Amino acid sequence: MNLKQALCTAFALLSFSLSYAQTAQHTFALADSTFMLDGKPFLMISGEMHYPRVPREAWRSRMKMAKAMGLNTIGTYVFWNLHEPQKGKFDFSGNNDVAEFVKIAQQEGLWVILRPSPYVCAEWEFGGYPYWLQNEKGLVVRSKEEQYLKEYESYIKEVGKRLAPLQVNHGGNVIMVQIENEYGSYGSDKEYLGINQKLFKEAGFDGLLYTCDPANDVAKGHLPGLLPAVNGQDNPAKVKQLVRDNYNGKGPFYIAEWYPAWFDWWGTPHHTVKAENYAPKLDAVLAAGISINMYMFHGGTTRGFMNGANLNDRKPFEPQISSYDYDAPLDEAGNATPKFIKFREVIQKHLPAGVTLPPVPAVKPVITIPAISLNQASALKYMLPKAVSNASPLTFEDLNQDYGFVWYRTTMQGGKAGVLKIKDVRDYAIVMVNGKNAGVLDRRLNQDSLQITLPAGQVTLDILVENMGRINFGKYLLQNKKGITEKVMFAGEELKNWQMYGLPFSTVKGLSYKSPGDKGDGPVVKKGTFILQQTGDTYLDMSKWGKGVVWVNGNNLGRYWGIGPQQTLYVPAEWLKKGMNQIVVLELLKPNEKVVSAVEKPILNTLVQNVDTNN
Repeated sequence: MNLKQALCTAFALLSFSLSYAQTAQHTFALADSTFMLDGKPFLMISGEMHYPRVPREAWRSRMKMAKAMGLNTIGTYVFWNLHEPQKGKFDFSGNNDVAEFVKIAQQEGLWVILRPSPYVCAEWEFGGYPYWLQNEKGLVVRSKEEQYLKEYESYIKEVGKRLAPLQVNHGGNVIMVQIENEYGSYGSDKEYLGINQKLFKEAGFDGLLYTCDPANDVAKGHLPGLLPAVNGQDNPAKVKQLVRDNYNGKGPFYIAEWYPAWFDWWGTPHHTVKAENYAPKLDAVLAAGISINMYMFHGGTTRGFMNGANLNDRKPFEPQISSYDYDAPLDEAGNATPKFIKFREVIQKHLPAGVTLPPVPAVKPVITIPAISLNQASALKYMLPKAVSNASPLTFEDLNQDYGFVWYRTTMQGGKAGVLKIKDVRDYAIVMVNGKNAGVLDRRLNQDSLQITLPAGQVTLDILVENMGRINFGKYLLQNKKGITEKVMFAGEELKNWQMYGLPFSTVKGLSYKSPGDKGDGPVVKKGTFILQQTGDTYLDMSKWGKGVVWVNGNNLGRYWGIGPQQTLYVPAEWLKKGMNQIVVLELLKPNEKVVSAVEKPILNTLVQNVDTNN
């Protein structure tokens, strides 16, 4: 009996200890005109920074930079397609460890605004949705459709297991959680928004929830009872009026996305905005007691194949570049810019008397590498995996492939000329006849047809199709399948009997390199090594190359494309090492290039009309 009593007492003490540990150490609430932290007015000065766009090893240093500029809060989306890349298979490890990201922020004295939506937009592949949702029969994203809500619920509960305990009312540093994301720009179904709120609460998000929408869409995207945040408006009077009109005539007031610059897409100039144009606006907002989240404070890099794209009825397909520098206060490598310094000066004015900001950390070391030779190579056609056969072409989704490339092949009788028409190619296709390049088709330019001449005899037609990023905003979210999505015609006749070879390039480990075997001009994979005596940030200069992807020490750095504006790829110091390093390049257009150099500064604003493919 004594033992039983002792065990009960021990259990009670343990339960009390755990309960006490989970008890809120701080309180966060809404007053009529301001946020209240521990019962005192709190002006939130936040900056957006996305964990997958920054190497995990650099999260802490970026947060120290946030503190040095005067931020007290970090905002981040949570990306469904990272965390459930295949249905039912979840990944919160490595650079996907968003809980660790939030905990490091707490250690650095930063609050967090969490945005698990699950739709994020964010210039991110499919707006954050996993590609496989398109394989679920009848599923309609951002709707009350049953299958979508089932998958949504499964995902948000997995997120809640990891992040709900980090809310401020449970002792953590997550002060607010956003449901949906700019829904008013897409629809106006309040019942759907209510389902979002219900799912979030069931997932454990029992603290402060809010919605955010562009100024013109707040009324449509706001759920009564939740705080409506405003995006893209920094006139203090207009912000306050918008919130009051949609929130019982009161505040607090929060600009959830304030844009000190903008993102870039292939073939258009790099977007920049002078700091002098925006510092006074920041000053006015803070002086009015309006909390703010800068989108972006630090953009970083959209590595791998995770960039999104835009498309609407007035503009062509616009795939975004890999650099997410954004002309933000903190540049792509995490260094302070003139905009950082100007904003820091403004924020300092609004700090309590006697409070000073920490010194700005020094610029990070950079290195150059004059020449890296890529001495191993293989034509991509020698790296094809086992084929999938079908009478008509299959999409990426049909092949259960998320990103990368699909190689399509068929044979036909030659000795004639005609128009090759691909209906509907998404997004970039290299057409080859008997292994020789016959031309490219670029969705950005609304190209779907090519005049070709076939040699006599049996001819092999190869079409390599690249997924340049699924659309991340607007009504075309529902039309996002990739590859050859309909059919291929030649001289008015449909071509049949296709072989499909999936090339997701999720890794470059285990690739076999051999001599290309011929002097053809097809796509090629090249490999080289380089030795470093010291490490530092650097930028691979790809301006002499054509189009492709680069990996350094197994890390996918993103895409390059000679048309610009981006001509370099950022290599974080954290991914380099003293001694031997490895580089792999997949080159689509210029197979004869063999040397890469690394320079000290990025090249983000150089456009080229035509990329020569005949070097």
